[in-house]
Amino acid sequence: MADPTRLSRPRRPRVIVTRQLPEPVIARMDELFELVPNRDDHALSREQLAAAMADCDVLVPGVTDHLDAELIRAAPNRLRLLANYGAGVNHIDLKAARARGIVVTNTPGVLTEDTADMTMALILSVPRRLAEGEKLVRSGAWTGWSPCAMLGHRIGGKALGIVGMGRIGQAVAVRARAFGLSIHYHNRRRLPAVVEEALGATWHADLDEMLGAIDILTIHTPRNAESENLIDRRRIGLLGPHVYLINASRGGIVDEEAMVEALEAGRLAGAGLDVWHYEPAIDPRLLALHNVVMTPHMGSATMEGRVASGEKVIANIRAWADGHRPPDQVLEGWA
Repeated sequence: MADPTRLSRPRRPRVIVTRQLPEPVIARMDELFELVPNRDDHALSREQLAAAMADCDVLVPGVTDHLDAELIRAAPNRLRLLANYGAGVNHIDLKAARARGIVVTNTPGVLTEDTADMTMALILSVPRRLAEGEKLVRSGAWTGWSPCAMLGHRIGGKALGIVGMGRIGQAVAVRARAFGLSIHYHNRRRLPAVVEEALGATWHADLDEMLGAIDILTIHTPRNAESENLIDRRRIGLLGPHVYLINASRGGIVDEEAMVEALEAGRLAGAGLDVWHYEPAIDPRLLALHNVVMTPHMGSATMEGRVASGEKVIANIRAWADGHRPPDQVLEGWA
């Protein structure tokens, strides 16, 4: 059904994009909209974000843009759509946007396989010490093969615990099962029996109970008020010293201070991290640890995925400009 306010919406809206997007996306946006791109790809300051929000009908923010209630309340009435470039919207105050009548959209689904691939790469890399081995070869210090050199641990036969069994969590489970891992998961809602059977997955209603029964833990839940520091000091203490912790979801879900202390003390076997609480700042203690594999928030960084995200942004803007509800509108109760 068409939105009765459609006549107040510009058919060629002024769209400001806060970061540089792949060229095919920018080119198509330029054809369709009055586009203001960010060609040098610098992260906008708070003042620059406020100025952008005052000068457009549609803002296309990303994960580095923190649109809090104060910024949203100060935006003029012209701003009617926040077409987020990415699936996660924890950087946008959704309550404030709804109060102002500003529509928020995201780009779900398109990065599932890419993020699951990166997660599986980390699951393999940490126990098998791939980063350490690569650095050893590059250093020129490798003296050749030895029966006891660079010994890691196989992952086949180990128990994988997945926190958050949405699209990405399930895609990780499919990959992990192929490598011989048994699948355990904690989710707010239990999956249908047919899905559990297909994934060979065991549901744990109690997260604490699952943490004591696994060898590898991977995080795939959105960051929100409920998940902030979900894996806190107490829960890290429930993990055995043989456990590897993987996070390619969002920083802030894991208590970094407690994680670093556990890694330094040998109370965790290792970690694979693609995200951090205060990125791009990284705790220097992590840089000194050989049992930690770190990548620069690149879990979804494929050309195919980035273009597909941009296409979803375009579809959401076009539907909104035509007076229809965007296909990926973030509705109340989103988590």
